[in-house]
Amino acid sequence: MSDSSNVRQMADVLLRNESQPEYEVNTNNPFSVTVNETYNSAAGSENKYLNVNGSNESLSLGVGVNGSDMGLEYEEGWMLGTVDLVVVVVYLVGSLGLGLWYGRKQRSDPVDYFLAGRASSWPLVGLSIYASNISSTTLVGLAGSAYKHGLAVYNYEWMATLILVVMAYVMLPGLIRSQVFTLPELLQLMYCPAARYYFSAINIVINIVMQTAGSLYAGALLLQVLLPNWELWHIMLALGSLAAFYTVLGGLTAVMVTDAVQAVLLLVGSITMTVCAVMKAGGWNAVVAAQPQGHFSIIRSLEDPSVPWLGLPGVFLLGFYFYATNQFMAQRMLSARSVEHGQWAAMLTALLKLSGLFVMVLPGLAARVLYPDLTRTDLVYPTLMFDLLPTGLRGLVLSGFLAALMSMLDSTMNGVATLFTMDFIRPAFPNMTQGTLLLVGQVTTVVVMLVAVAWAPQIQHFPSLFRYLQQVLAYSVSPVLALYIVGFFWQGGTPTAAMATLAIGTLAGLAFFLAIEVFQLFNFHFLYVPSILLVLSIMILVIVSLLDPRHKKKVDHLQKRPVLWSLKEFREETKALKKKPLWQNYRLQSVVVLIITFAILIAFW
Repeated sequence: MSDSSNVRQMADVLLRNESQPEYEVNTNNPFSVTVNETYNSAAGSENKYLNVNGSNESLSLGVGVNGSDMGLEYEEGWMLGTVDLVVVVVYLVGSLGLGLWYGRKQRSDPVDYFLAGRASSWPLVGLSIYASNISSTTLVGLAGSAYKHGLAVYNYEWMATLILVVMAYVMLPGLIRSQVFTLPELLQLMYCPAARYYFSAINIVINIVMQTAGSLYAGALLLQVLLPNWELWHIMLALGSLAAFYTVLGGLTAVMVTDAVQAVLLLVGSITMTVCAVMKAGGWNAVVAAQPQGHFSIIRSLEDPSVPWLGLPGVFLLGFYFYATNQFMAQRMLSARSVEHGQWAAMLTALLKLSGLFVMVLPGLAARVLYPDLTRTDLVYPTLMFDLLPTGLRGLVLSGFLAALMSMLDSTMNGVATLFTMDFIRPAFPNMTQGTLLLVGQVTTVVVMLVAVAWAPQIQHFPSLFRYLQQVLAYSVSPVLALYIVGFFWQGGTPTAAMATLAIGTLAGLAFFLAIEVFQLFNFHFLYVPSILLVLSIMILVIVSLLDPRHKKKVDHLQKRPVLWSLKEFREETKALKKKPLWQNYRLQSVVVLIITFAILIAFW
C-alpha cells in the first residue's frame, strides 16, 4: 500500500458504493482518509462515512451513518506479503497432498476408513485430539472471551485435564475393549438400540450445527478481512470443500495425520502470536497491571457473569460430553492400537491443554492493553494477527489458524459420516457391502459440509461465539451423560428406564432453555443447568430401573461386561503397571499433569 489512492480503493470496497464518495486526505499522513458518501435509501437521503487511519501494513477503520458511530471497529491488515502467501500455500498444498496420499492407499474396509485400522500410536492420537479440540472457534472465542472476561474462560481448558484423567482411569479400558465403531453403539450394549439411535441423531445435529458450522463461521470471519469482495458463505464453501476433499479421500488416517501436523503448526503460530502481543503490550507486568479488578483470577464469585464458581461442575460436564462421548473426539481413542496407547494419548492431550492459558488466553489479555476500545470481541484475534505481526510471521500464524480450522472441519465431518453410516445405514442394511458403506460415508461427508455452510451464517445472531457453543450443550447433553456414567458402573439399567431418562431429561432441558433464554422468566446462569439436569436424569434412570420388572431378571453379563469398570480389573491393572518402566505408567503421568494443573490454579486463583 503506497499512498492514499490505495486507501481509497479499499474504502470503496468496504462501502460498496454506487456513487462517487468525497475523500478528505490528511496531508500529514497519506494513509489517513475520511470518506463521505451520500446516497438515497428507503429512509431518505443518508450520509455514510468511513474514517481510515493506517500505515504501510494496517488500517484502523470506523464506520457510521448520519454522523452516528455504528460501533463497528475494524483493525485490518490488507496485504499479505509474498512470504506470507508462500507459507499459506505450502500449508494448503501439503494438506491436500496428505489427503491424496492416504486416499491412494485407502482400502475398502470400514475399520481402516473410519477407525484408521485400530492401529494408531499414542503421539498420533494425542496430537490429533488436541488439534481437533483447538478449532478456529476456540482461537477466536478464547481470545475474545479473555478480552471481555479475563482468565475465567481458562476454566474450560484446565477442566479438560481432569476429564482426560478420568477417561484414562475409567472409560478407556472398556471403550477400546468393546471394539465398537461409535460412542452411541455403547448405549446399545448398555441399554437398547433406541438409546443408540437417539444419541447418534443428537450427536449428528450438535456436530453439524455447533462444531462444523461454528468453525466455518469463525474462519470465514477472519478470512473476509483478506477477501473483502467475497461473500461470507463463499469463503465458508471454499474452506469446507478443502477439508472435505482430503477427508473423503483418506478417511480417519488422513484426518489424523494432517491433524498431527496441524497441531504442531497451531502451537508454533499461537506461541508466536502470544510473544508478539505481550512484547508489544510492554511485557508481562504491563499486561497484568492493565487488567480490571478480578480479571486475572480463574475462580470467580457467584456474581461473575462468565463462569461463577458454582458453575464449574457444569463446565466439567460440558467437557465430559465433548471429550468422552462426542464421536469425533472419542473416535480417535477408538483408533488406538491398545488400551495403553489410548491412556498415554489422553495424558499427552491433557498436558497440551494446559498450554491454553499462555498461547490462547493471554493474547486476549494483551489486547486490552493494545486495543482498549474494541466493541466486537470476536475481532480480537484477527486484530492481533494483522496489526502486530510482520510479514512472514503473519503467514505462519494465519496458517496456524487455518490448521485449527481444517482440523475441526475434517474431524467433525468424518465423525458425522461414521455415525450416520455405522449407526443407521449398516443396521438398516446388514447385507450392504463394505465398498457401499464407504461410499455412503464419503457422500455423507460432502452433505455435512453443505448443510454446515447453509447454517453457519445464523451464528452471527448470537452475541458471543464461544457462549453460543456452550449454550447449545448446556441444555441438551446431561440425560445422555447420565446413561454413560451410570452404565459404566452399574449393569442394572433397563431399556425402559433409559428411554424414560432421555425423554424426561430432554423435555426438562427444553423447559429450562425456554424459561431462561427465550422468555427470560428468571436470571439463571446456563452453567448451572447441566448439573441439575444430570442429577434429575440419574434419579429417573435408577428409580425407573428398580421399578421395572425386567430389572429383576438375570442380566446378560457377557453383553455389558466389556464396557463396565470394576475394582477387580483396576487392581489387576495396578499389578501389571508395577512391572513397567515408570515413564510408561499412565498413572504416574496423570499425577504430574494434575500437579501442574493445580499449581496453575493456585497461582491464578
